Amino acid sequence: MSSPPPGRAEIVDWLAALGDRPAGEVRERIDSMELAWLVHQVEQRYELELDDDQLDRIKTIDDAVRVLAEALQSHV
Repeated sequence: MSSPPPGRAEIVDWLAALGDRPAGEVRERIDSMELAWLVHQVEQRYELELDDDQLDRIKTIDDAVRVLAEALQSHV
């Protein structure tokens, strides 16, 4: 793996960039637009596609951190 998986702060920054808002305004729950944006960021930065099962498990920022760490660990 060339880059470490994104941590909570990085994911919050990605989500904040979607609405051009401060990181402090990002909610814990991830809505469908934010999930699509997050998937786009992951695909571009890590050249990794998440499957439907992985996407279904992402409801919060902490879920995203966990699922992305697992996906990147197995994507070597």
